[in-house]
Amino acid sequence: MRQVFRVLAYVVAAGVVVQAAVMVYAVAGLGLFIDEGGVLDQAAMDQSAAGESLFPEEIGLLLHGMNGTMVLPAVALLAFVASFFAGVRGAWRWGLAILLLVALQVTLGLAGHSIPFLGALHGVNALLLFAVAMYTGWRVTARDRAEHAAPAVASPGLAAGGVAP
Repeated sequence: MRQVFRVLAYVVAAGVVVQAAVMVYAVAGLGLFIDEGGVLDQAAMDQSAAGESLFPEEIGLLLHGMNGTMVLPAVALLAFVASFFAGVRGAWRWGLAILLLVALQVTLGLAGHSIPFLGALHGVNALLLFAVAMYTGWRVTARDRAEHAAPAVASPGLAAGGVAP
């Protein structure tokens, strides 16, 4: 279960990278759309909401929303559950940190539509979430390496290798 926890922590970090990539893809496409004479106004927003794509890169907005509100929260919840069975001291705390940061991320992302400043915090929290998820995965990896590299300790009265002299 330790490996599951480690992989899920890294999946959350990778998910944050995907979130940034698809968002920048969409914004770059929007910029190109406007440069080519496209107009982003309420009519265009209504057209987009009705399912008509304004520009091909608009899919990035959809992917960002779906990944951020459904996929990453599910992965974070699975990581939190796996943290209890990981066999790493304090793992549940790091699993909880990931889960809470994802919950905050979703909240900031949704609230950012009404209060733009919260959208800015959404970006800052994404960096924090990435760092915590990477550190969590690294901690589990380091624990595994330490356990595999630890030399066997000979008990008194036994020679190295556990053989009595």
